[in-house]
Amino acid sequence: MQTILRFLASLWFWVELFTISALLFPLSFVIFLLTFLFDKRLLILHQYACLWSYIVLSINPLWKIKIIGREKIDPRQVYVMVSNHQSGADIIVLFLLKTHFKWVAKKSLFAFPFIGWNMWLNRYISVERGKASSMKQMMTDASRTLHQGNSVMIFPEGTRSKDGRLQSFKSGAFHLALKNEVPILPIVISGTSKAIRKGGFLINNNQDIRATVHDPVPYNAFKDLDIKSITEKIHAIISQSQDHEL
Repeated sequence: MQTILRFLASLWFWVELFTISALLFPLSFVIFLLTFLFDKRLLILHQYACLWSYIVLSINPLWKIKIIGREKIDPRQVYVMVSNHQSGADIIVLFLLKTHFKWVAKKSLFAFPFIGWNMWLNRYISVERGKASSMKQMMTDASRTLHQGNSVMIFPEGTRSKDGRLQSFKSGAFHLALKNEVPILPIVISGTSKAIRKGGFLINNNQDIRATVHDPVPYNAFKDLDIKSITEKIHAIISQSQDHEL
């Protein structure tokens, strides 16, 4: 009986996610058409994406989500924002930060109906993992995005963790922060690996999920460090916080 209830709850979540996304996407397109000429950074469209995520999660009664430390984000400041990556739920949870940023996400996601199309409208940044030319283009696009006044959100693990434990970090995000002289904003997510396992359909009910924003690491704190040291510094911040959450 419990397995059946879990299956039905999972079916409800995925149908609800797809249905809400299908209903809300047309308005994304309308907002884009009405605002892109004067809203060059697409601030309004991104805020609509945040609202979209809020609606999806509000209708889902199965998870309790808490955002901690949102006040540490200065809306006037540009950051390279980095977070651990536990599951596909991380993306919709991080929209609840309600601050402006551009995602760096794998290219295949942009073809996903409604959600991926909305990512394309928002001019989020695509990358193909393991392809050097794509990585180089991503760094160029991300640098331009930062100079335009947009923060950039990156998962430095590169892919979701299979068991929730923090993986090693790739250095791209930290090259980006060092090159563009912007602070790094560490964010730690907990609970999503249990809510949805990597590659899984079934979700877990009554799951507590948290996203914790840490103090920004200013450029002056790492400007004289090499990339390896910067990467290790941020990895330690997120690892220690994640261990505490566990």
